[in-house]
Amino acid sequence: MTQLILFNIFNGLIVGAFYALMALGLSLILNLSGVINFAHGGFLAIGAYIAYTLMPYIGFWGGLLVAPFLTAALGLVVERVLIRRVYGRDPLYSLLLTFGLAYIFEDGTRFIWGAQSLPYPIPGWLATPLSNEMFFLTGYRLFMVALVAVAVAGLFVILNRTRLGMRIRAGTLDLETVSVLGVNVRILRNLNFGLGIYLAGLAGVLAAGMLGLQPTIGTSLIMPSFVAIIVGGLGSLPGTLLGGLLIGVASGITTVFFPSATEAVMYVMMGLVLLVRPRGLLGEEGRIH
Repeated sequence: MTQLILFNIFNGLIVGAFYALMALGLSLILNLSGVINFAHGGFLAIGAYIAYTLMPYIGFWGGLLVAPFLTAALGLVVERVLIRRVYGRDPLYSLLLTFGLAYIFEDGTRFIWGAQSLPYPIPGWLATPLSNEMFFLTGYRLFMVALVAVAVAGLFVILNRTRLGMRIRAGTLDLETVSVLGVNVRILRNLNFGLGIYLAGLAGVLAAGMLGLQPTIGTSLIMPSFVAIIVGGLGSLPGTLLGGLLIGVASGITTVFFPSATEAVMYVMMGLVLLVRPRGLLGEEGRIH
């Protein structure tokens, strides 16, 4: 029983790390541009399939390095061609646009790579359990958690130590003032969108190694990512990170005792948090009107 609980807690932590990585990208885009990006899961799937396509030529590690950047480049193009046109409008416009993009991405991956599930090979030494007792603790699972931690730390370094990051943070608080001070808001939004999509592409490559490849790989992660933002608090990236990990671990523990409520528990958590603290656990006052 103890091993089963440990297995599900650790598995929930890994899933929560995916939620957090996805949610951080979503939160970046939402906080600065006010865009509800339902296509985020589609970008995740594209990142995974790009890595799968590149793997025969540059290997697993090359795909892990290159695919998120190519996904981010696609995000920059999509933002410039489509997303930019809905800035300043009712959020419903961006929601409908990205909702349609999500279906286009899903059907596009299905058309190019097929509807069937595809295996995503990882190095053999990463797939080996670390011990017979902790059979569920493989090198790849530890590697994923470590890489997510590095990516999150890198994101916070960018936001707190670089000029781009400081402009993004300032724009989140008052974009008009940032524009008046001479910052090109169009470029700022474009780079911020690309940074958020990079996180989705990285999450896609990591998820493919554990879940395999299928066109709907991002669909199962997009709603929990929005829940993570709400639980953690709008406008708070640390809160988003906390929210993702909490709902992942909660789902893992629930699997042991109430398997049928594994998905429902995250929505119950969201409802309880909104009742007690409507702005989320670490959300900023005034982000929800």
